[in-house]
Amino acid sequence: MTTTNDLSPETVVQAQLDAYNARDVDAILKTYAIDAQQFEFPGKLLATGHAEIRPRMAVRFAEPNLHARLLRREVIGHIVIDHEEVTRTFPEGTGRMEMIAIYEIKNGLIQSASVALGEKYWTPESGPVALDICYWIFTNGYSLFGFPRSVLQKHT
Repeated sequence: MTTTNDLSPETVVQAQLDAYNARDVDAILKTYAIDAQQFEFPGKLLATGHAEIRPRMAVRFAEPNLHARLLRREVIGHIVIDHEEVTRTFPEGTGRMEMIAIYEIKNGLIQSASVALGEKYWTPESGPVALDICYWIFTNGYSLFGFPRSVLQKHT
């Protein structure tokens, strides 16, 4: 039988990432120690223990397009460092940002997680920029296919 102590730090963090992308609060809490702490880099405490982590995750998991894509992972002993691109719903709309997460694993559980957040950015398919592009396309006489609307109208 495998216990949490038998899990490698990389396995624990991967389980956490899988639970995050599944938006499963109970599964994510199974990867954290009961007294774990979450920080925003360099040291701003965000939450301590399951009682504070649970509501933070519940709010985040309510975002309809939430998804973290692992770009790179480094493992040094009991420390795991993930570089991710995260899609989120911001007040301005859907956007993305890069994030570095540093996890300290003890006894097969995340004891601390510290995140450094990059700048938000918008992509044509994911935010306000898409509306700006569509507006420009139509106000300048083009269709979404890049052809002038007059050409398309002649062939319909």
